[in-house]
Amino acid sequence: MGSLQNQNVVVVGGSRGVGRSIAEAALKEKAAVLAVARGKQALAQFAWEVSGVKTLAVDATVDSAPDKVFAALEPDVLVICAGALAPSAPVHEQNWKAFSANWDTDVKASFLFCRAALRRPLKPGTRIVLISSGAALTGGPPNAGGYAGAKRMQMFLAGHSQKEAHRLGLGLRFMALAPMRIMPETGVGKAGVDSIAAYMGIQPADFIAAMTDMQTPADVGRAVVALATGQPQGSSFMVSGSGLAPAA
Repeated sequence: MGSLQNQNVVVVGGSRGVGRSIAEAALKEKAAVLAVARGKQALAQFAWEVSGVKTLAVDATVDSAPDKVFAALEPDVLVICAGALAPSAPVHEQNWKAFSANWDTDVKASFLFCRAALRRPLKPGTRIVLISSGAALTGGPPNAGGYAGAKRMQMFLAGHSQKEAHRLGLGLRFMALAPMRIMPETGVGKAGVDSIAAYMGIQPADFIAAMTDMQTPADVGRAVVALATGQPQGSSFMVSGSGLAPAA
């Protein structure tokens, strides 16, 4: 495994939760880190609590977002962790706006930044990591609308982008990483636990107690560092309490 020392790491969706853990893991590796998010308050809180992190308030789903981010810091490692809360209702009770929330946020941000990385292009050797979800492999809960499909699309997008980078001789490395278990210590994870538990008619604590092989946000951060500094084969990976592995 190599090092991120003196490398530029950009984490889109990096102000809190898993994204913040990824940014903190990169900081520990002595990288120059830019955390990007929509919320100025969360970014300011991060910068106040952790010295050395740079921040930029940008909506990652706006077409101009990649140009603004790359102008602030040209990445050696680009992590796309931005995402919407999954819907929380049986499929027949959702409208299309609710059902497609993760397509309009998670997938759109991933598409815009992958497209920009290929078009610009980013410098050879740049690694791009899309944060997916274990739901992409399991199908997720039945009350989460288009969430699982959106997270699966991120895996497809990493693979498609890698083929294009190879075809064009760009020397870029695209990967997707799926944390396999919901993480209740994050805001998104807590909302997910509460939603699924309510749908199942059980207490959130009972739902959490039934889960095994759980990873933490810090585990995800370490997995991203491992992908960014190693030479893994393939384009889709998963991380659980058992560690980092190729996705099935």
